[in-house]
Amino acid sequence: MRWTSRVVAAALVALLQACATPPAIAPTPPAAVAETRAPVTILISIDGFRADYLHRGVTPNLARLATAGISGPMRPSFPTKTFPNHWTIVTGMVPDHTGLVGNRMEDAARPGEIFTMANTDPFWWNATPPIWVDAERAGIRTATLFWPGSEVAFGGRLVKGGHARVEGGERPQDWLAFNDAITETQRVATVLDWLRRPAATRPRLLTLYFDRVDVVGHENGPDSAEVQQATGIIDSQIGALVDGLAALRQPANFIIVADHGMGATSSDRVVTLGLPADSYHALETGPYATIVPTPGKEALVERQLLVPHPHMQCWRKRDIPARFRYGSNPRVAPILCLADMGWLIQEKAPEKPFAGGAHGYDNQSPEMLALFIAAGPAFRHGSVPVFDNVDIYPLLRDLLGLPPRPGMDGSDAPFRPWLEHR
Repeated sequence: MRWTSRVVAAALVALLQACATPPAIAPTPPAAVAETRAPVTILISIDGFRADYLHRGVTPNLARLATAGISGPMRPSFPTKTFPNHWTIVTGMVPDHTGLVGNRMEDAARPGEIFTMANTDPFWWNATPPIWVDAERAGIRTATLFWPGSEVAFGGRLVKGGHARVEGGERPQDWLAFNDAITETQRVATVLDWLRRPAATRPRLLTLYFDRVDVVGHENGPDSAEVQQATGIIDSQIGALVDGLAALRQPANFIIVADHGMGATSSDRVVTLGLPADSYHALETGPYATIVPTPGKEALVERQLLVPHPHMQCWRKRDIPARFRYGSNPRVAPILCLADMGWLIQEKAPEKPFAGGAHGYDNQSPEMLALFIAAGPAFRHGSVPVFDNVDIYPLLRDLLGLPPRPGMDGSDAPFRPWLEHR
């Protein structure tokens, strides 16, 4: 046999032997073990969601959460406005103690300056730390999406001439400046993206904010078809969030609230102040008015306002009824006028007819009661009687494992019977 034939024959033998020998079986890697995640706390505000909207048959996702956990009407703090109540919810202090006494206000320490809802200067916010600052100080990572005040560097100082640059201060680890062009779908996706992170950078306290229901309520009134549609749209976003958390196998304790309710208004129900233009300036008008008399004109303004009026009552700051828990803060205007439910206080008569919705009325009015739902592994099922929104902050501290903070205006007492760890 030639050398080449021998080589071919040897190769054939080797091949046959290889076929006859069973191949080695590689060991199967162990199945991946799913991460066991601890519950996170998600605080959600649906601005302007009146308590009774939950029972109108268009919010199945919210209804399921309410059935699984606890729910009930929540009384906002006075004044029943957006910024004062959002800040009260996350600080456990009434507006008179936080310094956020209105959506527009003045401070003698800043003559000529008026606070508006676009103001993020820490000067206006620094009286009481919000829950995310408390959590961060305790080593709990936080992330906030649009909660009013969450973009403020708490404890910081605005640098004069620094193009709104703030020196010092504390913020959440993750936060976004409010932008109403960011859709509800994008807001939910952002929260879910934060929770897809590795455990080391994943937040344990998150906030989420929706403003559609409030905007539509102002434009069309609380009993409109448009409000029905808006509440259904936000409900579907709550459903998307719940489904997204389930896909991540991320348990969550939800606290879902509103800052206030909504009352129906009309151009047929307007009280005009009728004061001489040079005798005062009004910081806010609408369901209530905050009046600052011009120096030297105080007596004139008081003579005209501090008398009985149909559908409006006015008080000097020091005489505001104690039940409002309002009037001791230096930023409260010298005179407060409050309209009856559904009426508006304006400086002059409306020029054309209108109908819509407003808030800012007596915080004990049924129309001002706000949404409250708490659901998740920390809660048993139950119904909560009417309680004050200052009680949400101590509940959040419980969920995060933080001890009670001395001096709070609120208490977790309304929720203790339904907390699993109690």
